[in-house]
Amino acid sequence: MQRLRRTMMFVPGNNPGMMSDAFIYGPDSIMLDLEDSVTMAEKDTARLLVYNALKTIDYGQTEMVVRINPLNTPYGKKDIEAVVKAGVHVIRMPKTETAEEVVEVEREIEKVEKEIGCLGRTQIMAAIESTLGIVNAYSIAVASKRMMGIALGAEDYCANLKTQRTQGDNPNFGMELLMARQMIVVAARAAGIDALDTVYSNLNDMETFRREVEMIKALGFDGKSIINPRQIEIVNDVFTPKQKDIDKALAVVAAIKEAEKKGSGVIAVNGKMVDRPVVIRAQHTIELAIASGVLKQEDIDNE
Repeated sequence: MQRLRRTMMFVPGNNPGMMSDAFIYGPDSIMLDLEDSVTMAEKDTARLLVYNALKTIDYGQTEMVVRINPLNTPYGKKDIEAVVKAGVHVIRMPKTETAEEVVEVEREIEKVEKEIGCLGRTQIMAAIESTLGIVNAYSIAVASKRMMGIALGAEDYCANLKTQRTQGDNPNFGMELLMARQMIVVAARAAGIDALDTVYSNLNDMETFRREVEMIKALGFDGKSIINPRQIEIVNDVFTPKQKDIDKALAVVAAIKEAEKKGSGVIAVNGKMVDRPVVIRAQHTIELAIASGVLKQEDIDNE
């Protein structure tokens, strides 16, 4: 079963209360942040707090991610050592611009993993937050076998682009991010990894937030970085297959089974020929529905 990454919720690494309670809201992934949300004076304290949280809190099946500081700061290598030893699932690299940066992070991860005897355990995710990063998105996405996804960081990207994010009442809403989003998704799909969208920070405009989630789903994203538990329900609703889509997918699967029984290479549903892209979409819908808990494997087996 595929791992869901509809929601990756940011949690400041200097806030023990939020770290201890974050999993109760049901995000697919929790990202403990050691970078932007932590001041320079709190970096070492936050690292210790995150280490202890990963070691002592039972997060269940929730994927645990830590956003480290860049390796060109005094904190990056220390962050990697601490969180790898604590058993983090994924290290999220901030402001990634080149494949070489990914290789360097992988090298540091391997040093720690060899020391503690768990080589290959830790995955990598790259946040792309600049125009150079967008141009290099594919090379970043394939820079390491550990890479499980790439994500867009919109605020730094827009500043680098010398523009700003449009608001919900703007008829051109989201236009400034369109190419970057498309590049992220295309690079991720070509590399066979996940694509996550940037955060939406206006918690007073949930209507626009839903519009944005629907837009990024249509573009092909797997999910969205979020900053508040209130956003989880909307993202999950948009990304969870609806019953009519599940029914269509099950009909395609049933048609495949029927064709196989007859020894036929021709698949038809309701009198219409079904080609390979339709089959691929149907299979993806079913996998997503099972992972989301709205469809059981036995439902398919009984078709």
